[in-house]
Amino acid sequence: MYIIKVKGKAKIPDYIQIRDENFVLVAYFRADRPMKNPEKFGLEGKEDALQKLIDELPFGKLQKLDL
Repeated sequence: MYIIKVKGKAKIPDYIQIRDENFVLVAYFRADRPMKNPEKFGLEGKEDALQKLIDELPFGKLQKLDL
């Protein structure tokens, strides 16, 4: 899976996109809120590591999600 952080403008907040190996969007959520249903994507128990990655992730750079 891949992750990208999208910069919001004005009143629109920053968002996180998680995409599969074919770059199909599988999750889309606000960067300042935790992901809903992380178990659906095999990320249960990795919420803290995911949030740390989100905080350090540069805007607009697609990165392989390895947690």
